[in-house]
Amino acid sequence: MIGFLRGKLVHKAPPLIVLDVQGVGYEIEAPMTTFYDLPLIGADITLHTHLVVREDAHSLFGFLKEADRALFRTLIKVNGVGPKLALTILSGQSAEEFHRSIENNDTQALVRLPGVGKKTAERLVIELRDRLPTLGDTSVSTAASPSAAPVAAHPKQEAISALCSLGYKPADASKMVQAVNAEGKSCEDIIRLALQGTLK
Repeated sequence: MIGFLRGKLVHKAPPLIVLDVQGVGYEIEAPMTTFYDLPLIGADITLHTHLVVREDAHSLFGFLKEADRALFRTLIKVNGVGPKLALTILSGQSAEEFHRSIENNDTQALVRLPGVGKKTAERLVIELRDRLPTLGDTSVSTAASPSAAPVAAHPKQEAISALCSLGYKPADASKMVQAVNAEGKSCEDIIRLALQGTLK
């Protein structure tokens, strides 16, 4: 098991991060809650990781906050929730928000997330009510202070592609992004605003 990786951030295109660790480039999938806090390309960061091994693929998932990884590991133990859906849940809600949804039996907040139907939301509340991990340290594990990401050449298109990767239908993703004032904003900022608008 790979517990963490420390290296140079060389690429970020939600949901994919590429981390250069002593000359080896690791492709890591991460939720938007991690992307929001990423520093500029070239900065050194530490990601808490979880490796999923299957017959057809080895997938590495990374998180700046240990609490997010702990929640991810708890989510994938729930029947019907795989790594992709767990990543989508963590992209739509922070660990703190998810805890509140479970504690308050707020299935309505959960069904707003793509891929989470009423039955899945109810299952999450029932199965996780008494066994959610403690939030613990929610500080960001970066070697450099997070700073605004550079604005991409086509951030709106990148945001739409990222939302599709998170489970949204192309038409819905496009509609969400078009509703955001994207002028001068990075891909991550556009996604954050699009998700906030949808999950209200």
